[in-house]
Amino acid sequence: MTSTHPHGSLGIVQGTALYIASVLGTGLLVLPGLAAEVAGPASIVSVLAVIVLAVPLAGTFAALAARYPDPGGVASYVRRALGPTAARATGYWFYFGVAAGFPVLAILGSEYLSAILHIDRAAVTLLVFAILVPPFVVNMLGVRVAGWVQFVLTGLLVGIVVFVVAAAFPAVEASRFEPFLPHGWAGVGTAVSLFVWAFAGWEVGTHISGEFRDPRRIIPLATGIALVVTGLAYLLLQIVTVGVLGEDAGAGAVPLLSLAEAVAPGFGPTAVGAVAAIVVLGVMNSYLAAFGKLGASLAANGDLPRVLAPGAEAGGVPRRALLVTLVIALAYSTIALLTGGDLQTFILIHTSNMVSIYAAGMIAATLILPRFTAGWFMAVVAAVLSVGLLFLAGANLLPAALLALAAVAVTVWRRIRRRPRPADHGAAEVAAPAAEAAPARTGDAQAAPTVAETPGRTSG
Repeated sequence: MTSTHPHGSLGIVQGTALYIASVLGTGLLVLPGLAAEVAGPASIVSVLAVIVLAVPLAGTFAALAARYPDPGGVASYVRRALGPTAARATGYWFYFGVAAGFPVLAILGSEYLSAILHIDRAAVTLLVFAILVPPFVVNMLGVRVAGWVQFVLTGLLVGIVVFVVAAAFPAVEASRFEPFLPHGWAGVGTAVSLFVWAFAGWEVGTHISGEFRDPRRIIPLATGIALVVTGLAYLLLQIVTVGVLGEDAGAGAVPLLSLAEAVAPGFGPTAVGAVAAIVVLGVMNSYLAAFGKLGASLAANGDLPRVLAPGAEAGGVPRRALLVTLVIALAYSTIALLTGGDLQTFILIHTSNMVSIYAAGMIAATLILPRFTAGWFMAVVAAVLSVGLLFLAGANLLPAALLALAAVAVTVWRRIRRRPRPADHGAAEVAAPAAEAAPARTGDAQAAPTVAETPGRTSG
């Protein structure tokens, strides 16, 4: 049957901007400092390791998104290969687990704003909620508007990285790189887990793949450009962070501001702080497009209340799913503020769910992509690397495990509800011969494929 999947509106410019913002984003505001704190100069090795992982991972997601445009994203690919329970767990990991990143974004933006405006840090609480709302409003207007907004924000983001790196390189000192392994290889492993946050984001494109005008051409190209830009940005920024700040890299709440102050006093912090706040809005903007589409798709498949399903179709705006996402983001942010705003805890919760998604998605990709194609080979490599990241995550996988148990509980509940009651046996025995005698009909509702089972099709 020929697909009737409508073409979306996103082109290469908006698509590349969304990809870069999803991957680059706020990680560069805090991760170079955090990684240098736990691994020292060897944090550069952790960046290189995650870049190596990102190539097959990004390539596999690009192959999947280009071949099977679907708002369910990774969950839809897992459904094809591993069944509905695994798909439900994958969807929950993103919709509820990855959402732990919202308070990180909002608190980071608030910290930077309060630092450059020289206002009392007590205002951070109000700023957190003020930062959360605008991206939701933009996404309520549709992905095309969000895409052009993202283009402007990503331009500012890339510009600030170029400025900071160019200004900082002359101040790099070789002595800052000794000792190279102050915390051993265990510190490098922790830094790798942190940097998964930095390179998480390639899956975002899978949820909005149906919104591209030409997914098979635009998605691989946008992915390739984003890989080069983000890889260079993180590597160069880590080098200058260690080379300029040394042991003080992770001392402050806003490490990029410390770097800017060291290399360009006065103008540097103001420029970095102003754009950093805008960057936070940009990352939320790009991720919300995926959250909305995924929430609506999960509802269409019965994994969330069906009232959230409108907007899953290409061109649709999943406003109900976005409102639920806003509630989740507000709840996580409230918890973060009440517990002192420990960013590392929420980053690790976020990344452990991302690693779980990647492992499931890559395994599924090896089963559904055509054998011995470039995408399939990348999926095999990425699957092995993703499983390795699961071992690195260790105890941080507890939140993901709890969400997986919730997915299993839904499956068990559904089977219990479908189990016939004793009083129904007689009616079932009478109805069975009639059912067996009835000819199969092409339009039987039970034979209708779901949105996640049919390449190129979506349903509201």
